[in-house]
Amino acid sequence: MSEEEKIVPTEQDTSQLSDKPETQAIKPWVIVVITVLILAAITTAVYFLMNASPTTTSKIRDIFIIFMALEFGILGIALVVLLVQLAKLVNLLENEVKPIIASTSETINTLKGTTEFLSENLVNPVIKLNSYMAGFKKVFDLLKIIRK
Repeated sequence: MSEEEKIVPTEQDTSQLSDKPETQAIKPWVIVVITVLILAAITTAVYFLMNASPTTTSKIRDIFIIFMALEFGILGIALVVLLVQLAKLVNLLENEVKPIIASTSETINTLKGTTEFLSENLVNPVIKLNSYMAGFKKVFDLLKIIRK
């Protein structure tokens, strides 16, 4: 294969690239069309129900009431599931996260004590020793006891 064949995109590649911007531009129009269709269906249904006999309208009303009852039942079940999940989350926070936080706090306090101990017993003596050594070196340099 030559270099030119590798660089030139195929028709399939260019169609995939051009599809992405088009689908993003169509989305608002699709929503508008679906909304208009739903409103038209509702308007048509209301018109035919107003012209239908009372028995037909009552049957459709009864069916609609049954669907609404089923929907409320499903919503009730969803709320119960939501409450159970919320109770599990609270249980998780109480029984697992709080002990972890307490353990972390204890570890931090231990680390704080360790750093204070090391600072008092290791770092401060080393600093004092270095300062004494620097002082002795300066005295020796002034007295010219140690020659370089």
